[in-house]
Amino acid sequence: MKKLSALATVALAALFASGCYSTKEGRKKVGVPFAKDTIESRYERPASQLFAAAKETLAFNGTLTGENTIALTLAAKVDERTVWVKVTEIEPAISQIQVQARKKMGGADVDLASELDKQIALRLK
Repeated sequence: MKKLSALATVALAALFASGCYSTKEGRKKVGVPFAKDTIESRYERPASQLFAAAKETLAFNGTLTGENTIALTLAAKVDERTVWVKVTEIEPAISQIQVQARKKMGGADVDLASELDKQIALRLK
């Protein structure tokens, strides 16, 4: 009976430890699904200014790997981490930015997302 309960515990742990998460581009990737990996901020700026600042910041810190000007999303590699940025226009003068960062094996990196969010905010001034 102990072997069965131990096996069930290991199976449940494996189920919750692995899974899929959604990127800001709308794709699914393999990784830890319930980890906080996104920093969200709002600014009194048009979406185009916020998108340009995010693009400059990602190019400065790493390599830009994807850009979608229709959906206002960016993808980049920064210090062997994958970063996605999504800009959304809430009102004509108010925009929201979401910065998502993940490690190589799918683990969350909220510290990098926070640092990049701060750098984007500093580029706006």
